[in-house]
Amino acid sequence: MARIPLLQMSGISLTFGGDPVFSELDLVVQPGDRVALVGRNGSGKSTLMKVMAGLVEPDHGDIVIPPGESVGYMEQDPTMEGFATLGDYASSGLEPGELYKVERAGEGLKFDPSRAVETASGGERRRAALAKLMAEAPDLMLLDEPTNHLDIEAIAWLERELGATRTAYVLISHDRAFLRALTRATLWIDRGMVRRQEQGFDAFESWRDKIWDEEDQQRHKLNRLIKSEAKWAVEGISARRKRNQGRVRALQALRAEKAAQIKRQGSAAMTLEAGPKSGRKVIEAKGLAKSFDDQQIVRNFDLLVQRGDRVAFVGPNGVGKTTLLKMLLGQEQPDEGSVALGTNLETAVFDQTRAQLDPEMSLWDSLTGDPEMRVSGKADQVMVGGQPKHVVGYLKEFLFDERQARAAVKSLSGGEKARLLLAKLMAKSSNLLVLDEPTNDLDVETLDLLQELLDDYDGTVLLVSHDRDFLDRVATTTIAMEGNGRATVYAGGWSDYVAQRGDVFEKKAEKTKASKPKVKQESQPKSGLSFSEKHRLEKLPAEIARLEAEIGKLEELMSDPELFTREPVKFKKATEALVERQEKLAAAEEEWLTLEEKAEEA
Repeated sequence: MARIPLLQMSGISLTFGGDPVFSELDLVVQPGDRVALVGRNGSGKSTLMKVMAGLVEPDHGDIVIPPGESVGYMEQDPTMEGFATLGDYASSGLEPGELYKVERAGEGLKFDPSRAVETASGGERRRAALAKLMAEAPDLMLLDEPTNHLDIEAIAWLERELGATRTAYVLISHDRAFLRALTRATLWIDRGMVRRQEQGFDAFESWRDKIWDEEDQQRHKLNRLIKSEAKWAVEGISARRKRNQGRVRALQALRAEKAAQIKRQGSAAMTLEAGPKSGRKVIEAKGLAKSFDDQQIVRNFDLLVQRGDRVAFVGPNGVGKTTLLKMLLGQEQPDEGSVALGTNLETAVFDQTRAQLDPEMSLWDSLTGDPEMRVSGKADQVMVGGQPKHVVGYLKEFLFDERQARAAVKSLSGGEKARLLLAKLMAKSSNLLVLDEPTNDLDVETLDLLQELLDDYDGTVLLVSHDRDFLDRVATTTIAMEGNGRATVYAGGWSDYVAQRGDVFEKKAEKTKASKPKVKQESQPKSGLSFSEKHRLEKLPAEIARLEAEIGKLEELMSDPELFTREPVKFKKATEALVERQEKLAAAEEEWLTLEEKAEEA
C-alpha cells in the first residue's frame, strides 16, 4: 500500500523580481525520510525550506500537508517578543507534562533556559529554537544549519537524538560528518532545479560529478552540431535556400537551446597569498596559566608551533579556545608563564564574530575602505597580493555579482559574509593564518577549496573549529581543551584524538543517551590507518599524478635549447619550479609507500 506523503509540492515557481529561484518544482517528503538538502551558497536552500514550512508563499503551485500531520521549522532568527526567558520561548505550546523535554534538550544543546531573552546572544537564541523544535517533535522537522553555534559535544548529542528519532527530517548543514551519519536521501538544488537521489550525503559528490560530466558531454555534442550546421549554412544555403528553410530553422533552434543552457556557478577563485618565510620556530609557550574569576582556562601549558604546522583547538563552547589563541598570539597576557613569537611573522586572522565587517557598509566600501587594501588615488581598485585589481572584478572571483557590489553587508547571507571575509583575508600576504570558526555557513564546494588552499599554504595555520571532517582534513596537531584548565596536545586531527581518548566520549554518550535506544556509531577504519591517514592515502595518487603532469610540462618547456638565452628569467623560474615539484613528488611517493605498508600490516 502506497504511503501518504507528509508533504507534497507540485508545480512550485518562485521569483524575487529577477531570475526564477525555482520553476515548476515537484517534491515529496515521505514518513521516515532523512534527507540532506544540499547546494551552493545562494542556490535557494533556505528559501526552499521556508516554502516547505509555509513561511514563503510561492508565485505558483500547490503544497499539500495531510490533515493531522505537522511540520516544524527551526528558525534562523527566532522572534521572541513577549517571552522573558529562553526557556519560556522554548516551552511555549507544550503541555505541562512535556516541559522536561525542553530541560533535556537544554542540557544536550547547552543553553540556559533561565537566560533573559534581551541578553541572549544570537547563538543562544538559535539553540533555544532548536530545543523548542526537538521538544515539539513534529511529524516533519526542517533543520536549517542546526550545528551552527554548537560545540562538538552538543553536535554529538544532536546526532544521537536525530539518529534515534522516527520523525522525518530535511537537513541543511555544512558539516559532512553530520550529514554522512544521518541522511538516507539527498535533495540537490542546482540552478533552479531540484534533483533527488535515494542515497545519503556520502554518495552525493560522485552523483553530482556524474551529472556534471553528462552535461559537459551533451554541451560538447551540441557545440559540434551547431558548428557543423553553421558551416553548412554558410557554404550551401544560397544554392538551396528554398528547399532547406527547415534546416535553417533547426539551426536557429539549436542556438536557442545553447543560449537557454544555464551556466554552472564556478568555484570561488580563492588564493592564499603566502608572505615571506617565517623563522622555523613560530610560537613557543611555556608554563601558561590563565583564569577569569572562578574559571581556569589553562594551567602549566606548554606548546611549540613550528613553521608549516596546522594546529587545531577543540573543546566545548566557553572553555577558552579563543582566549588561549589570543595568548599564543601575544594579544592576551597569561597570569603565569611566557610566550615567545618567532621572527618575520605576518599574521592574518579570520574572526568568527565577523567583527571586521561593518553591516552598514557596502561590499565595495568594505574592501576599498580597508587601509591594507586601499590603492592610493584609485577609488575603484583594491590591492591584492601586491597588485591593484578592480573591486568588482575581485568580488566576482568570490562569486559576488556586480549588483551586490553596492549592497550593504547586512543584506548578505551567512555564507556570503564568510566569503567576503575570506576575500579580505586572502588579499593580504601572510605566513601565519588564524582561522576562528571559518567553516560556519560555507557550502561544501567552498569548504573543499579552502581545505585544498590550506594544504598548499606555505605557512602556519591555527584553527578553531567544531567541524570534525574539516579538522580531519586539515589538522596535524589537535589541542583538546576539556575544562578546569586541562589542555592536552595530540598528534593528528579529530578522529586521531577520539581514537586516543575514546573512553571519554563513550562515557559522555552513556551519560546523555538517557532512555533512548543505542545508536550504532561510525567505526574506525579496520585498517591500521587513522581516519586522517586513510583520507591522505586516498588523496595521494591524484596528487602524485598532478605533480607528474606538472613536471612533464616544465621539462617540455625547458627542452627548448634557446630558452636560456632568449628568456633567462623564465628559464630560472622554470628550473626552480621543476626542482620543487621533483622534491614534492619524491616526498609524496615516499608517504604513499609508508601508508600502504602500514595499511597492509594491519
